[in-house]
Amino acid sequence: MSQSSPPLIGVIACNQQIGLHPFNIVGEKYLLSVVNGAKGFPLVIPSLGIDLPTKSLLSRLDGILFTGSPSNVEPHHYQGQPSEEGTHHDAKRDATTLPLIRAAIDMGIPVLGICRGFQEMNVVYGGSLHQKLHEVGTFIEHREDKYAALDVQYGPSHPINLVAGGLLHDAWGCDTAEVNSVHTQGVERLGEGLQPEAFAPDGLVEAFSVKNAKNFALGVQWHPEWKVTENAFYSAIFEAFGQACRQYAATQVR
Repeated sequence: MSQSSPPLIGVIACNQQIGLHPFNIVGEKYLLSVVNGAKGFPLVIPSLGIDLPTKSLLSRLDGILFTGSPSNVEPHHYQGQPSEEGTHHDAKRDATTLPLIRAAIDMGIPVLGICRGFQEMNVVYGGSLHQKLHEVGTFIEHREDKYAALDVQYGPSHPINLVAGGLLHDAWGCDTAEVNSVHTQGVERLGEGLQPEAFAPDGLVEAFSVKNAKNFALGVQWHPEWKVTENAFYSAIFEAFGQACRQYAATQVR
């Protein structure tokens, strides 16, 4: 890749039925966060639920963004209790992302996981999830008001405390930050080999990195892709991710 070319960053798609047809879709906010935040170019990776040509795919990418989604990881992947009837799942996405996360990190490809992507990373490393934080009784309200305007739903919700010396703290340079909160599930048991990077006021793990990763491997529970260029903290996350992708690309001969 030439120095003037943007890094190619894979962005995971979700499955959704629209009318009579099934679609693989990605929210535009994720694509634009790659362009405007990471200064890369997004390539959509479909979640088809079939064996991926993993090595061939990863050999062409400089980073991967595992997006948020209305769906949840099926609980059998972390030995959880069956979900309540009507819970939105995406088995094809699970079949695509869970093996891809491990393969990408093992190869040293920069990875950023957001919301569902964060939860997928935790599951991949053997962690488990609270399926309904609001029913546990020890957590603040982490769900958004679905009837509010989007700017309210994705507006600042609570502070987080960043772990000194961590990847996230180094990117931001401060001990605290304000984040949005648009999730029902959260980390119950942190996966093996994951290092906490930030905590909510109630003690919930809001971010982690992969301890022995060869490269940038960060998961965050909030949504930094939301108007990324208007939020200095969110911008710092995508700038660090983008820089890791550029550095990785510079080492590849294609």
